[in-house]
Amino acid sequence: MLPLLDLHGVCRLEFHTSVLEELKERLLQQIENLGKNESREKERKLKEMLQKSFPVIRVPSLRPVVMCILKNMDHVDDKYLKQLVSDKTLYKECDVQVKRQIWQEHQSLFGDEVLPLLAQYVCEKEAALWDTKGGTEASFFSSSPKQRRQGQVLQQLLLMVGKNVVLYDMVLQFLRTLFLRTRNVHYCTLRVELLMALHDLDVQDIIAVDPCHKFTWCLDACIREKNVDTKRSRELQGFLDSIKRGQEQVLGDLSMTLCDPYAINFLAQSAMKIINHLINNEGLPRDNQVLVLVLRMMALGLQAWDMISGQQYKEPKLDTQLMTKFIPALMSLMVDDQVRALNAKLPPDDRETAITTIEHSGPPPDAYQAYIQENAVASVLAIYYTFHISRQRDRIGVMRVLGTLAGAEGQRAWPFTIRFTYHVRGTASA
Repeated sequence: MLPLLDLHGVCRLEFHTSVLEELKERLLQQIENLGKNESREKERKLKEMLQKSFPVIRVPSLRPVVMCILKNMDHVDDKYLKQLVSDKTLYKECDVQVKRQIWQEHQSLFGDEVLPLLAQYVCEKEAALWDTKGGTEASFFSSSPKQRRQGQVLQQLLLMVGKNVVLYDMVLQFLRTLFLRTRNVHYCTLRVELLMALHDLDVQDIIAVDPCHKFTWCLDACIREKNVDTKRSRELQGFLDSIKRGQEQVLGDLSMTLCDPYAINFLAQSAMKIINHLINNEGLPRDNQVLVLVLRMMALGLQAWDMISGQQYKEPKLDTQLMTKFIPALMSLMVDDQVRALNAKLPPDDRETAITTIEHSGPPPDAYQAYIQENAVASVLAIYYTFHISRQRDRIGVMRVLGTLAGAEGQRAWPFTIRFTYHVRGTASA
């Protein structure tokens, strides 16, 4: 055989290399087939093969065989993992399934892989936040939750975490730490999106042990449908009320869920819709349980950083005067806006007197101005109200309240609000 190849000018090295490659491909295929086998013999055979083949792992041409065996094993002995960690070349070539087992024991290595992804995620969010080229339809808040969960960074994180609860907890700890260090609320968004992406994939190993899963799932459904109905409001309230003594730390994760800008945007818009409904139906704010819940969740979300940094896991009490003083003052401003709009549509001879017009265009009530400076929820509602009347091109309405926002800038957990101006103006509804 070999002399015949010599006669055809085929060198021995080329022949042996081609035979080696063919045998290697067949062996790799057999290993993959064995890896799909769920029998008890699978792990035993793979261990035997690994024991015999691992000594040649540093031979580049044979390394793929060893890596394939490692990839298909459910559990790799520590003695092999230590050698993989000690050699950077081998570590880089490991499949993610092998790396997961390494990361469980080497958090620093996991951090080296994850932290650049988290930084990339925040940069992408900031870029999307400031991108105004696409107009209102392409604004920051316009994409649906499921669309946002298709991002490249999130998909890479899902691949790295897999079904590993330990790695998932590590990612959450990184997010908490970075949120505390930077106050950047995009880390809260990623915490929500990661959990809901795992929910979409039905990774029960993780979502079954995350105490925030059902609450986040329910809130995600509300955001997707752009509505908080009575049934969902009861579910959300039930989750908040069911936190027992000894489980207070769950409030920290729930507050991060509610600090997500998409959640705050949804809650603020929902509150404004409900308030407008109350005006049209002559209802009282304190009697509307959905409104009370929405403001309660807003208060919890806006206190996220303070709660986690101080490790004081206690839900902030909703100020009763927010319902009895601030919101009635806000409603009076909204009624004034409606009166002015109606008056402007009348023929000049039928319009109200100048004195009446001035009464609907004067300075905002004292309670409105005072609560914007003292209460984070009030400041957010005031900002969204201002966005709303600016979209209505109500110059008088804007001039009445624009100055009061000066005291709302940097209000507690809402220093980022003004940066969202363009996007909220594009999506805020009446």
